[in-house]
Amino acid sequence: MEFLLYLLLGACAGVLAGLLGVGGGIIIVPVLVFSFTAQGFDPQVLTHLAVGTSLATIIFTSVNAVREHHRRGAVRWSIFVWMTVGILIGAGFGALTAEAISGPHLQKIIGVFALLVAVQLALEVKPKASRTVPGKVGLTVAGTFIGWASAIFGIGGGSLTVPFLTWRSVPMQQAVATSSACGLPIAVASALSFMILGWHDPLLPAHSLGFVYLPALLGIALTSMVFARFGARLAHRLSPRLLRRLFAGLLFCVGINFLL
Repeated sequence: MEFLLYLLLGACAGVLAGLLGVGGGIIIVPVLVFSFTAQGFDPQVLTHLAVGTSLATIIFTSVNAVREHHRRGAVRWSIFVWMTVGILIGAGFGALTAEAISGPHLQKIIGVFALLVAVQLALEVKPKASRTVPGKVGLTVAGTFIGWASAIFGIGGGSLTVPFLTWRSVPMQQAVATSSACGLPIAVASALSFMILGWHDPLLPAHSLGFVYLPALLGIALTSMVFARFGARLAHRLSPRLLRRLFAGLLFCVGINFLL
């Protein structure tokens, strides 16, 4: 039954990653927390396990979403390269930060983040395109912060990267596409960090590779890779306003649940 849940979760995460550019991690982490709690995993490690697993699944989600966006010529690779330099630095520090926070406290931090993303999506709060794309140093600094925060929240960074790029006058479709590309180095660096940091933790359940739960990773990866391309295609055809607001409502409920 849990494996079927992971397959469904992967399909939803894939569509969201391709369609909205926010990545599926923001919904994968809460669902995994609820699932791991129901399975009786130790509360001290289950949140870290959910975050690490989410980041590992984003590797698979990103690959197909990026291929579809690249095929349409929407990825700004010159921005991607220098943001990735910072992302690789920030992701490692983010994983260390997350490991230093207890499981219950980490849930509350993720809950607050979910509420902020819900408000941003529901109200369509977007920074105005008021500045140009920064140079190499500016992109590296931005990537460092985004990588650090993404590792803590278990996300691909889209909810941070897309607003940053639109503020820097990158057109929305290019911002979403470039954000999807940036999600890949975030996921790789962060997932590896969580694997290493949790490698010898005695509280982890069977079939774990550090703070990555392999059955969940397999189930989510199987469907997310297919549905990410579907979501990326929809992003070039549909106005996602209604989907954004429905997703915002779901995130609001998740955030409140985590805080209470």
